[in-house]
Amino acid sequence: MIAGVRGEDLGRVARGAARGKGKMNKAITDGLVLMPTPFVDGLDVWSSEDGTAGSDTYDGAANAAYVPADSDFGGCLELLKTQGTQRLRYMGQTPILPGCYLRITARVKAISGNLPTVRIAGFAATAGGGHVSGLSEVGGDVTLQTYGSVVEVSAIVGSGARGGVDMVWGATPAYGHFGLDLTGPNGGVVRVDDLRIEDITGAFHRDMMNWVDVRDFGAVGDGSTDCAAAFEAADAAADGKRVLVPEGVYFLGSSVTFENPVEFEGTLSMGTGSILSLTKNFDLPTYINAFGNEELAFKKAFQSLLNNADHESLDMGGRRITITEPIDLQGAVPNRGSYAQRRHIANGQFYVSGDTAWEPDVVTSQATYATSNGRTLRNVANVANIQVGSLVTGNGVGREVYVRAVDVPTQEVTLSQPLYDAAGTQNYTFTRFKYILDFSGFSKVSAFSILDVELQCNSKASGILLSPSGVAFHFRDSFITRPKHRGITSCGEGCQGLLVDRCQFITHEGGVPSQDRISVAINCNANDFKLRNNRASQLRHFAVIGGENAMVTGNHFFQGDDETDGVRTAGIVFAQGFTSATFDGNYVDNAFLEWSNEYDNEPDFSGGFSFGSLSITDNVFLSGDVAPWFGYIVIKPHGSGHFITGLNVTGNKFRSINGTIDRVDRVDTSFSDLDMSKGKNILFAGNTFHNVVTAAHNPLRVAHDQNTHQSTWTVRTAGKLPFGGRARGVDGLVPTSKLKNTANVTVYDMPNVNLEQGSDGSEVDLRWGNSYAGDMTVIVRMD
Repeated sequence: MIAGVRGEDLGRVARGAARGKGKMNKAITDGLVLMPTPFVDGLDVWSSEDGTAGSDTYDGAANAAYVPADSDFGGCLELLKTQGTQRLRYMGQTPILPGCYLRITARVKAISGNLPTVRIAGFAATAGGGHVSGLSEVGGDVTLQTYGSVVEVSAIVGSGARGGVDMVWGATPAYGHFGLDLTGPNGGVVRVDDLRIEDITGAFHRDMMNWVDVRDFGAVGDGSTDCAAAFEAADAAADGKRVLVPEGVYFLGSSVTFENPVEFEGTLSMGTGSILSLTKNFDLPTYINAFGNEELAFKKAFQSLLNNADHESLDMGGRRITITEPIDLQGAVPNRGSYAQRRHIANGQFYVSGDTAWEPDVVTSQATYATSNGRTLRNVANVANIQVGSLVTGNGVGREVYVRAVDVPTQEVTLSQPLYDAAGTQNYTFTRFKYILDFSGFSKVSAFSILDVELQCNSKASGILLSPSGVAFHFRDSFITRPKHRGITSCGEGCQGLLVDRCQFITHEGGVPSQDRISVAINCNANDFKLRNNRASQLRHFAVIGGENAMVTGNHFFQGDDETDGVRTAGIVFAQGFTSATFDGNYVDNAFLEWSNEYDNEPDFSGGFSFGSLSITDNVFLSGDVAPWFGYIVIKPHGSGHFITGLNVTGNKFRSINGTIDRVDRVDTSFSDLDMSKGKNILFAGNTFHNVVTAAHNPLRVAHDQNTHQSTWTVRTAGKLPFGGRARGVDGLVPTSKLKNTANVTVYDMPNVNLEQGSDGSEVDLRWGNSYAGDMTVIVRMD
C-alpha cells in the first residue's frame, strides 16, 4: 500500500462504520493519516492518470520536476501542461466514510506560458478498487489570471448532499484518489504546493450533537431516489443517537427498520408493501411527521404494528386524525391475511370528513335459499358485486344478518346467521355500510383491542367492522359518536368472546321517532359476548345478540323520543331461543328487551330447549309517555309450538311515568304465540312495579274471597301470571279465615285442585266435598 493509510486500517474503519460504531464527526478520522505525502518524498506516488495502482506517475516524467526552493512554497511540483486535462492524483487511498466531510486544498501559481484553469478533482472507488460512476468528481474551476500570484483552490467531498459540498459521493465509495486538474490551453508552466486533505466534518455537525443525518449516508430528498440503504446505514451508525431526516421527500423502495429514535423534518414516500418500523418511537405522531398525511400515517403505523414483535400497541398520542374514506386495515397490511397476537390501538380520535366515499354500496340480487343449508344463498345473481360485510335484507331475514363470505365461481353467499322464513327463490338486498376501521379483509383477527379511542362518525360513517373469524376482540373506554348506520358490526364469528366495556355510543338520530331510527350500536353472532358498563343513546337497537352465553351487565341505554304515547324499540335483542344469557344490573330507559328465535332456519319447534336459559336480574326499567300496551320484556316466537324452558326475572324495578302501562311482560304474536301448556323453570319474583296495571308473578299468590257457599271455588289469576300463562300448578293452599258450611258451622276440610280452568287455562278450581264459604290464599304457578 503506497498511501499513508494502511489497508488493514481502512478495512477496520469501514467495518466499524458498518456496525454503527463510528461517530459522525471528526472522531471518524482520528488516528488516520489523511494528508498526502509531500512532493519532496518523491513523485512515484503522484499519478498523471486516475491515481489507481499501475497508472503512470510523474516520477521521471519530462513535463514534471520537483523544485526544492520556491519563494512562496518552499519545495513544490512544477508542471508543464501538455494535455487537454492535465491530471494530478495522489495514489494513496483516502477513506470516504459516512458522515465525514473532507476538504482538499491546493495552492497554485502560473510561472510562464498560457494561463490554465485549475480545479480540485478525484476518483471515487469501491472497496475493491472499481470506479463508482455517476458521481461528481470535480470541484469548481478557477482560471489563473497573472504570473506569480498564488491562487488557492479547494473542494469539499462527503457522503451527504449538504450545502457547500462540491462532490456528493453517498455511501457507495470506500475511498478516493484526490488531486487537481489543469484545463484550458496547453503550454503553460505552473507550480503546485503540497496538497492538503483535512477533516472538516465539524463544520457540518459538532461532536456534541446527539444525532446523525441521513444525508451523510447518501440520502437524497428528491422524492424519487431510493434512500432505503442510506436510512439503514444511518441507523446502523447512530448507536443510540437520534437519526435526523431533514427537509425533503425521501423515497424508500423497500422496508426500513430503525433501531434508534428518529426525528422527521422531511417526509417519506413508500409503497404499500414496504414497512416502516420505528422501534424506539413507535407512535402515531411520529408516523404523521414521517408521512405528512394522517390517513397514510395511520395505515403505515398499523402495518408496522402487525409486522414487528417489538410493538404491542399503537399510541395515537392523543391526536385527532381526519379521514376521508374507510380504512381497509387488511389492505394496509397486504402481507397478512390473518392475525392472532395481542395488539391494540389507544389514545386518539378518528374524525370523518368527505361525503361520497361513505355512501353505502347497495346490490339487489335474486338468490335461492334452502333450510337444509341454513347459512348459504345459492345461485346468487350478480354475485361478484356483493361484498363481504353487507347487511342482508329480504322476506324471512332476521335482523343483523350479514354476508360472511362470497364464492364467485359457485355463485354462493355464506351468511352470518340462518334465515327464519326464506325457503325458495326471491330477491335480496345487500347493503354494504362504510366503516372507519374495516377488519373484514382479514380472514381472522384475535386478541385485538381498541381503548381510549373516539370514532367521530359525523353522521357519515359507521364505526368498526370485525373480521369474519376471531376471538377476544376488546373495545374499551371508547366512544362511537354519531354513527350513520352501525357502531360495531360482526359479519361472521369474529365476535367470539367479544368484550365491550365502559364505552359510549352516541346517536345522530336524537330527534327521530324511535321506530324510524336505523342505527344499531352492536351485533354479535358468536358465543361468550360480554357487554358491560356502557352507555348508548337513542339508537334503534343497542345490541342484537345471536350467540349463547352472553353477559349484559351494568349498561345504560335510552331510546325515548318526544312522541305522545310513543312506541319504543328493543334495546337488547336476544335472537336465539336458547340463549343461556345473563342480563343484570342494567338501566333500561324507554326501551325493552326482546327475545326471539329469528336465527332459526326451521322456526317451528321440533325439539331442543325452545326459549330457555335467560336470567334478567336487578335491572332498572323506566319508561315515560309510552303507549299502554308497551312492555319491558317481550318474547317474539317465529314458528309454532315454542314455550319457555328457563327464565329468571328477579329483583327488577319496573316504573312508568307520564302514564301507566298495562303490564311489563308480553308476547309479540306477529308470527306465532307461545304454547302456555308447556314450560318449566320460570321464576318471576321479587320485582317492584310502579304505574303498572297488572304486575306479573310466578309463583303467584292469589288471595281468594269466597263469600257464598259453593262446592267449587274458582280462583282467578287475573292475567298476573307472566306472558298470560296458564295455571299449571299449585304450590300451596292456606285458609286465611274459618271455613263454614251452610249451617254456619266451622269445618276443617281440604279441597282437591283442578288446574288450567277457564277459557284460557288461567284459573284454578278448588273442589270441596260440600259447599263452603271463606278465604283461601293459593300459590299458583304457570310452570
